[in-house]
Amino acid sequence: MKYRILIADDHAVLRSGLRLLLSSTGEFEIVGEASSGIETLNLAETLQPDLILLDLSMPSLGGLDAIPTLRKLAPQSRILILTMYDEPQYLRQALKRGAHGYILKKAADSDLFSAIRAVLRGEMYIHSSMTRVLLDDMLSKSKAEQNVGAWNTLSEREQEVLRLVALGYTSTEIAEKLNLSPKTVETYRARGMEKLGLRTRAALVKFALQEGIIEEE
Repeated sequence: MKYRILIADDHAVLRSGLRLLLSSTGEFEIVGEASSGIETLNLAETLQPDLILLDLSMPSLGGLDAIPTLRKLAPQSRILILTMYDEPQYLRQALKRGAHGYILKKAADSDLFSAIRAVLRGEMYIHSSMTRVLLDDMLSKSKAEQNVGAWNTLSEREQEVLRLVALGYTSTEIAEKLNLSPKTVETYRARGMEKLGLRTRAALVKFALQEGIIEEE
């Protein structure tokens, strides 16, 4: 059984080259070619291909905007992005909207077959030059979750004190606002800073802004 592929790209020469390349293996059958986003939607709904090889830059409807609708019109079709765009934001958006893989056109000669086979097996394929983007996102998310978790370990009093410290209040002013002694305020401040792993007020302010604990004026 051959896998049925729909090629969606606005360059006729590229579509022709892809057709010849993919047909040469005997594994794949090119069941359709689309030169615009709207045509891609129509053919995907009619043909229900196993895989849609989708460019991001097309007239009438770009590939990114087409992905969610393709997922609805052809729910069994796998979507592999084939693009020249190596900017991280395109990869993030493509995956967020439901693409199953992302490969750069400059790597198609060497990696396209591997990408298609992986996606058809139900795997997620990201070209090696782009995997660093996902790793950085994972690390950032993990760090953010750790920060939020650390803040939630603070007592209510520690949170109140550190929020006011971040806003620029002195220990004396905080003591007056919370009906505490300055010494007690310093104790809450030191204990809270230690739990957060922070050493300076500047670091606390940065943390508080990042986590939405205070807002930048």
